[in-house]
Amino acid sequence: MIKLIASDMDGTLLDSKMGISKDNASAIREAERQGIEFMVATGRAYTEAKPALDEAGIECAMITLNGAKVFDKAGNSLFTAGIEKQTATDILDILEAHDIYFEVSTNKGIYSEQQEKRIENFASHIATTMPHLTYKVAIAMAAAHLSLLDITYIEDMRTLIREDDIEVLKIIGFSMDGPKVLGPASAQIRQLNDLAVTSSAQNNIEVNHKNAQKGIAVAHVAKDRGISEKEVMTIGDNFNDVSMLQWAGVSFAMGNAELEVKDHAKYITSTNLENGVGEAILRAIRENL
Repeated sequence: MIKLIASDMDGTLLDSKMGISKDNASAIREAERQGIEFMVATGRAYTEAKPALDEAGIECAMITLNGAKVFDKAGNSLFTAGIEKQTATDILDILEAHDIYFEVSTNKGIYSEQQEKRIENFASHIATTMPHLTYKVAIAMAAAHLSLLDITYIEDMRTLIREDDIEVLKIIGFSMDGPKVLGPASAQIRQLNDLAVTSSAQNNIEVNHKNAQKGIAVAHVAKDRGISEKEVMTIGDNFNDVSMLQWAGVSFAMGNAELEVKDHAKYITSTNLENGVGEAILRAIRENL
């Protein structure tokens, strides 16, 4: 029987309004009533992930930044897996050489050098994950969403990285040209040491330390709770979810998931616009998966 559920957020738990639907929230509460713990495993930072959970009244443990930072239910940090400083600088060099906009998530928050580019690229991400929206609406949603987030705009990212009290947890690069630009840059980054390179949409690449992967983080949390992989259920839609879909005894890919991602899951549920997470949770309870 399932004892722990870990769900991705963007393209999975979140709906067209970047929130958690009543049906999904209701299914999560039903799981908790059954004694099953629910948690999120997201590429987002803590400050990016928490507002949607708070709005839905969900208090849970959180795997953030693809596993680079894990928090307990009370928001206490459990463990961290950061990128070495010189390696982080090398990553930025590659992204800049390919004219790719980037953001750096650290132990002190999220940093960017270009506010306008951030809105444009987040809008592109929204438009990609929710193709029913017009780009104009995506821009409006991006501007509204990002205004709520705690992000610091600076002039020189390399100066920041060199500071002794800064630990780089994730670097994300965005390009509206998608794989045509991101593919070659990703290939170069993969040649560096001790990194995991994934993506959560066609228009981004996400770079973490090799130990900062959702599958590793979910396994760590489960072990701490004395739960085996057969008693863990994971839900996701994109390539940064593959490691946890492969590891868990029960895994669901969203109906809107990338085709290659679906190949790594044992089951398929409906799309994120059709309350696929709630459907998967209730099925797992009903069928005792």
